[in-house]
Amino acid sequence: MTTVASGTGVGPLLRGWRERRRLSQLELALRAGSSARHISFVETGRSRPSEDMVLRLAEHLDVPVRERNSLLLAAGYAPRYAETPLGDPAMEALRQGMEQLLNGYEPYPALVVDGTYAVLAANRGIAMLLDGLPEHLLAPPLNAMRITLHPEGLAPRIRNLRQWRAHLLAQMERQIALARSDALRAVYDEVAAYPLPETGDDTHADTEDEEAGQEAPFPYFALPLRIEHEGRVLSFVSSISTFNTPMDVTVAELAIETLLPADPATVKYLQSLTP
Repeated sequence: MTTVASGTGVGPLLRGWRERRRLSQLELALRAGSSARHISFVETGRSRPSEDMVLRLAEHLDVPVRERNSLLLAAGYAPRYAETPLGDPAMEALRQGMEQLLNGYEPYPALVVDGTYAVLAANRGIAMLLDGLPEHLLAPPLNAMRITLHPEGLAPRIRNLRQWRAHLLAQMERQIALARSDALRAVYDEVAAYPLPETGDDTHADTEDEEAGQEAPFPYFALPLRIEHEGRVLSFVSSISTFNTPMDVTVAELAIETLLPADPATVKYLQSLTP
């Protein structure tokens, strides 16, 4: 993974993001409506970019909103994007909207996480899957990756754990490559070091399902999460939604994950739980 260039000025920081995105100075200049000469002068500190230029380059380099503030500060400008706590009164409409979305998705599981996978809200579908987990994993701050991959968490219940674990770790690696997040790196290092539990390996899961009289695996359209719940194997496909053009750091780092039933048996079972 490419390392962002060191240095406190805006030039080295922009050069680091450009190298991370694997763009030449000319390619970036063409995208941003500038010249390779000007980009070179900015990166070497020979030219101080305007506030508009910093934001334009950040946009074309797909720099996360939090880091755009850092670029502006390094260039001598005030941060452009606020970081409003989710509990702030100004976020009431957002909180209500997310709550309605989560409740409306029931009985299927759905949750809201931040940029480090801390769980900010969840519906009863998620509570169903977490039933029976030890208290120390459910105590705040709740973390979705920790709960899923911890050997005392959901990991022993996941029938295709090796596949799902590899998927989650790869997902985190992509996020770390896109954003400089020491907090996310710390979560990754923690969960990647968890030992695989003795159960949770689906090497022979399909055969075991057939021997137990359960239906043969459905032809899934995406990698499913296959998880045991009260003697049944439920199958879900994960979908993650984020906000378009966020103007606040907190909102930019929110993600709504919904678990879509991946086969008819899971649909039927979850609907049977609805009062």
